[in-house]
This record gives sequence, structure tokens and C-alpha cells, in this order.
Amino acid sequence: LYKQLPVFHRDGASAYKKDLTRTFELLEFLGNPHHRFKSIHVAGTNGKGSSSHFLASILQEAGYKTGLYTSPHIKHFGERIKINGAFIAEEFVIDFVKNISPLLVKIEPSFFELTVAMAFQYFAENKVDIVVVETGLGGRLDSTNVISPLACLITNISYDHADLLGNTLGEISREKAGIIKEKVPVIISERQREVENVFIETARNMSAGISFASDNTIVSKEGYSKDKMLIKVTEVDRIYELESGLSGEYQLKNIAGVLNVIKILQNQDFKITAENVARGI
Repeated sequence: LYKQLPVFHRDGASAYKKDLTRTFELLEFLGNPHHRFKSIHVAGTNGKGSSSHFLASILQEAGYKTGLYTSPHIKHFGERIKINGAFIAEEFVIDFVKNISPLLVKIEPSFFELTVAMAFQYFAENKVDIVVVETGLGGRLDSTNVISPLACLITNISYDHADLLGNTLGEISREKAGIIKEKVPVIISERQREVENVFIETARNMSAGISFASDNTIVSKEGYSKDKMLIKVTEVDRIYELESGLSGEYQLKNIAGVLNVIKILQNQDFKITAENVARGI
């Protein structure tokens, strides 16, 4: 995979394909596996990886067979594609590349496009209940933006690959807002005055319900216990405490967004208890 395909962290902008054509071709070749599982889509500049892991952890605690797609990996390729925390089977990777090799020469996909297709095939074949999908770069033209999620989550926005996504926070936000789908609820982790109107406008155009987690969920640090952060969650109707295994204070905003996505899933008949949330976090 690394030898044949452009890889962003090695090859830079040349590995960034600015349309979804090749992704759709790969998925069609595979029988459109992305139509065979439920999903949550997560974008943003900072916090999308942590938020994705929090969501997957909570769903796993609730007893759902949970897929998680993230990038990049740090030590092992399998970090990108997991089911209930376990890396993708190496045999599956080998067989997948053999099976799809006829397309490689024909359409010349990027490393990321091929990995997304591999992940979606793996999740479909393993009949997962739900997948948490983190975007790679941006959102609108990201290879992951072919799914029809139950909910979208957008975390903090800051300057991020300006050469590809735009020179202002507004332009970057417009790319991230590209994951907002028609009539699919979207949670924005925090209000940022410079960009909030971009999300509001996009959601309105897509008839998508939008809410800012920081408006109705205050997550504050209470202190530390060993390697955990003790936090207090203040909502409209209740106050409760949690312990976060990720102890950076910037996680407070991420957790607010995650808790709001969980509420959406609960309203869609997912059985997720307060204990599942606490253990997951």
C-alpha cells in the first residue's frame, strides 16, 4: 500500500484527491459496503480523534458491536480500523489488497481512499452495529464523506492545512461543514464566534437540526485522581460527575460534544445507560 499509493504524511498535497470519484468507484467494486452499517461522522481540527474514541468506547460499553475508523496511525496500521477495540485482521488486509489490485492501476487511488474502502468492507463483512467514522482531511471532499450517518459531530476549528482547505477559519469551517447531511442532526462541540454562522447556515440549507453542545452542557474540571480527570457535568435538568481516562483539560469541550451525540442516539432508540456513558468516558 505504501509503495504503490500516494500517502499524505509522506507525499503532502499530491496525495490529497479533491473529489470522491475514486472512493465511489472502489466502493461500487466492493458492492457498496458503506450502505450496510449505521454510522456517526466526526470532523474538526482539534478533538475529533478523542471524541471518536469516546463515542466508540461508550457504544461498546452499551453492548453494541462498534467499528472505529481513525487516522493516522502511530505505530501499527491496525490502529486505523478497529472493531470493539481490536485491530483489523492482518489476513483481511492481505486478501483485500489482492482482490482490489485490478482497480489500483485503473483508477490510481490514494492510500487514504483505499484504506477507507478497506475499512468499510471490513465493518460490513463483520456485521457491526454502528461505526464511528473520523474524517481524514477537511470533510466535504474527504473520502469518508460517502456515508449516511445517524448524526454528525464537529469539534474545534483552527488553522488546518490552509494550502488545501482555505486561508481563513471561515473557509476551513466550510470544508468541515461539508459532512452535514440533509435532515441529519449535527452537534457542534463549542461555539466559536468566527465560524458558528457557517455551521448554522449549512445546517439550515440541509434542513439539519443543529445544536451547540456548549450551550446546554457545561463540563468542568473538579480535579485529578491518579491518572484520571474528575469532571462535573451540568445539564439543564441534572448535575453529575464523571472520570475521564483522557486527562487533558481540552477534553472538557470534546466530552460535551460527545454527550450530546449520545442523547441523539438515545432518542433514536439506542439503549445507552448513564453507567455505559460513565464507563465509556
